[in-house]
Amino acid sequence: LNAGKFCTTDAMASSGLFFKDGKKRIDYILVYKKSSPQVEKRSTFEKNLRAEGLMLEREPAVTNSDIMFVKIHCPWETLCKYAERMNIRMPFRKKCYYTDWRSKTMGRLLKSWLPRNPMKLDKEALPDLEETDCYTAPFSRARIHHFTINNKDSFFSNSTRSRIVHHMLQRTKYEDGKSKMGINRLLNNGTYEAAFPPHEGSHKSRHPIKTHGAQNHRHLLYERWARWGMWYKYQPLDLIRRYFGEKIGLYFAWLGWYTGMLIPAALVGLFVFLYGLFTMDSSQVSKEICEANETIMCPMCERNCTLQKLNESCIYAKVTHLFDNGGTVFFAIFMAIWATVFLEFWKRRRAVLTYDWDLIDWEDEEEELRPQFEAKYSQVERVNPITGKPEPFQPFPDKLSRLMVSVSGIFFMISLVLTAVFAVVVYRLVAMEQFASFKWYFIKKYWQFATSGTGVCINFMIIMSLNVVYEKVAYLLTDLEHPRTESEWENSFALKMFLFQFVNLNSSIFYIAFFLGRFAGRPGKYNKLFNRWRLEECHPSGCLIDLCLQMGVIMVLKQMWNNFMELGYPLLQNWWSRRKMKRGGQLMEHKISLPQWEKDWNLQPMNLHGLMDEYLEMVLQFGFTTIFVAAFPLAPLLALLNNIIEIRLDAYKFVTQWRRPMPARATDIGIWYGILEGIGVLAVITNAFVIAITSDYIPRFVYAYKYGPCTDQGYRQEKCLKGYVNSSLSVFDLSELGMGYSGYCRYRDYRAPPWSSTPYEFTLQFWHVLAARLAFIIVFEHLVFGIKSFIAYLIPDMPKDLCDRMRREKYLVQEMMYEAELEHLQRERKKNGKQYHHEWP
Repeated sequence: LNAGKFCTTDAMASSGLFFKDGKKRIDYILVYKKSSPQVEKRSTFEKNLRAEGLMLEREPAVTNSDIMFVKIHCPWETLCKYAERMNIRMPFRKKCYYTDWRSKTMGRLLKSWLPRNPMKLDKEALPDLEETDCYTAPFSRARIHHFTINNKDSFFSNSTRSRIVHHMLQRTKYEDGKSKMGINRLLNNGTYEAAFPPHEGSHKSRHPIKTHGAQNHRHLLYERWARWGMWYKYQPLDLIRRYFGEKIGLYFAWLGWYTGMLIPAALVGLFVFLYGLFTMDSSQVSKEICEANETIMCPMCERNCTLQKLNESCIYAKVTHLFDNGGTVFFAIFMAIWATVFLEFWKRRRAVLTYDWDLIDWEDEEEELRPQFEAKYSQVERVNPITGKPEPFQPFPDKLSRLMVSVSGIFFMISLVLTAVFAVVVYRLVAMEQFASFKWYFIKKYWQFATSGTGVCINFMIIMSLNVVYEKVAYLLTDLEHPRTESEWENSFALKMFLFQFVNLNSSIFYIAFFLGRFAGRPGKYNKLFNRWRLEECHPSGCLIDLCLQMGVIMVLKQMWNNFMELGYPLLQNWWSRRKMKRGGQLMEHKISLPQWEKDWNLQPMNLHGLMDEYLEMVLQFGFTTIFVAAFPLAPLLALLNNIIEIRLDAYKFVTQWRRPMPARATDIGIWYGILEGIGVLAVITNAFVIAITSDYIPRFVYAYKYGPCTDQGYRQEKCLKGYVNSSLSVFDLSELGMGYSGYCRYRDYRAPPWSSTPYEFTLQFWHVLAARLAFIIVFEHLVFGIKSFIAYLIPDMPKDLCDRMRREKYLVQEMMYEAELEHLQRERKKNGKQYHHEWP
C-alpha cells in the first residue's frame, strides 16, 4: 500500500497498518508477555532503538491481556541513513536500451504473434505496482538529488523498510558487552515472544483489485497467485520478490522453472509408457510367455509353493513390457541430458533474475556469530580477517573432534536405515511362504504381488517414522558441531537432512534394483538367510515390476503426505487458535475487529528451517525423477502433477497461513544447487546399472544379435527374439528336490541342463550376457557424461545479451551520474547567483 494515498483517520489506525495517529506506517512488530521477567533488558533495548532513530508505540492485545505489541516505525531520516550504510541500490532514472533494427523488428513480430502474458500486471490500473524499470545505484544522502523521489512515503518499499528495521534490531544492544545485542538473542532468552513485519492487510477483500483504496499487495498475491484457479498461469515473480524478498522469490522462481522443465520430460516419459502399452500384445517376449502352456516353472518358495505354468505370468510379462521396452535406453539418456539442460539453463535464468532484481553487485553482509558459538568459545579469540575485530574462535582440534563425532552419528543413522531395510527383507521372506498358502485364492495365486505390496506399505511407514527421528538427530549433530554463523548451521543441517532422507527413501529401492534375486542361488542349491529363510527370487518376467511398484507407491504416498502436512497442519493450528479466541468470548461480546498486527500474531510463524523443508522435498523428488527413471518413466509426469499443486499450496500457505517472513536477500539457491548436480551424476550411474542389470534389455540384445534366428541380418527386429524365453530359462530335474515331484522344471538363469557333462554350470551365453552388461555400463556412462559435459560447455552461464546490457548499463550509469551532478551544480549556481543579485542593492 502506498501510505501517501491514505488519510489520517481513526479507521486507518485501527486497521493495524499505522500508528494511532494514522500517519506513521508500522514497519515491524515485537511481541512480549507482561509477565516476562526480562523487563530491564527489554527496556534497555527499546531505549537504544529510539536512540537509533526508530519510533515505538505499545498496544495491548485484544484477546489476551498478558500480550503486548510494540509497533515500530522507521522515519525518513533513519531510512536514508541506514539505506546508505547498507549500500541499498535505489532507482534514479528510467532505463533505455540500445537495440539494432533486427532486434526491433523481431520484437514487433513477437509482440504481434505471441499471446499476452496472463500474469502481467496492469500498470495503468495499478500505478503503485509499476516496476521500477530504472537504473539503480547505491543510495547516498550526499547525492540524494540524483534519485527519483516522487513520494518519500513510497520511495522505500515495504520490504526494504522491514529489512532496514530488521538490520537495526539485529545490531542494537540490550546490555553492556560486545555480544549483548540483537533481537535473535532476546527471542531465545524469552524477552520477546515474536518479531515479524506485518502483512499489508487482509488477503481477502470485497473490493476489486483495481480499486486503489482497497488494493494491497497481499490481496493481489492471493487473487493472482495463491488461488487454486490460478494453477495454469505464470507466477508474478516480481511481486513475490517485492513482498517476500529475493530469497523466497528465488525459491518460487526455481520451483516454477523446475516445473516448467518437467513438461518435456513428462511428455517423453508418457510417450515411452504409451509405446509399451500399444506394443504390449505384439511383444514377442510377452507372446511366448502367454503361450507357454507346457512350460513348468520351479517352485519359488520353500514349502508352500506349487508348480506353476509359465503362462500364469502372462499379466506380469505384459505389465513389465510397459516399463521395459525399446524406449527405455533412449529415455534414460534423454533424462540424463535433461538434468544437465535443466541445471545449466537455471544458471542463465538465475543470472537474469539477479540482474532484474539488482543483485549482481550485492554481497551478503558479514553475519553475526551464533549465541551458542560465542558462549562456547568466549575464552578463545582471534582477529576476524573481514572486520578486523576480535571474536571468539573454535580451535582446529576441537572442530575436528566434533566433526568426527558428527560423521560417526551420520554413519550410525545410515546403518539404522539399512537395518530397517533388512527387517523389511526378512518380512518379505517370511510373508511369501504365508501368502503362498493363503486361503483366499486370489492372494494364493498372486502371492508375489501381495508380498511386494505389503512390503512397500510397511517400508513406507518405517520411512515416515524414521524421518521424525532423523530431524531430531540432525538437530543434535549440527548443534554439536557448533557452527559459527546461522548460514553455516543451515547448510550443515540441510546436508544431514538430505543424506538421512535420501538414504531412507532410496535404500529399499536400491535393494530391489540391484540385490533382489541376484544371490538366491538355483533349484537344489538355494541360499538361505540364517540357514532358515530362502532368499527371494525375481518373478519369471523379471524384477523390474517390483522396482516399479516400490517407486510408484513411495513416490505417490510421500507426495500426498507432504501436501497434507504443508497445508493441513497450518490450517488446523489456525483454526484451533480462532476457536480458542471465540471461547474467550471477547470478540463476540464487544464485536471487536482484530487489528492487523494481532491477526498476524495468531498466524503460524515460518518454520525454523526457513525454506529448507521446501527445497528438501523438491530435491528428493528430483532424485526420484532422475535416478531410477529407466525403471519408472511415469515419474516425471507424477512429479509435474504434484508440482502444479505444490506451487499453489506453498503460495496459499505463505499468503494466508503464515506470518510474513523477514524479506531476506539471496543471489542463488545455496547448497541445493551442488546437491542437484550430485544427483545428476548419480542418476547416470544408476540408470546404466538398472538397464544393464535389472532390465532384460541386455539379455534380449545379446540373444537377438548372437543366438536369435536372424543374426545374419545385422540388425534387430521383433522376430529376431523368437525363442528368447526358452533360451533364457534353464532346466532342472525335479526329482532332486526330494518333494515327490518328477520330470523337469524351468528357472531364470543361464546354466547347463542336468544331463550335461557339467550340470548346472554357467553356459557360454551367461558370460556373453555378463560381458555385454559390463560393456554397456562403461559405454553408456562415458557417452552420457560426454554429452552432458559438451552441453554444459555449449551453454554459457550468462546470456550474451545480458552481458551486453550490464556493460552498457555500467557505462550509462557513469554518464548519467556525471550529467546529474553537472545539472545540480548549475542549478545551485543559478540559485546562488539570483540570491546574490537580489541582495546586491
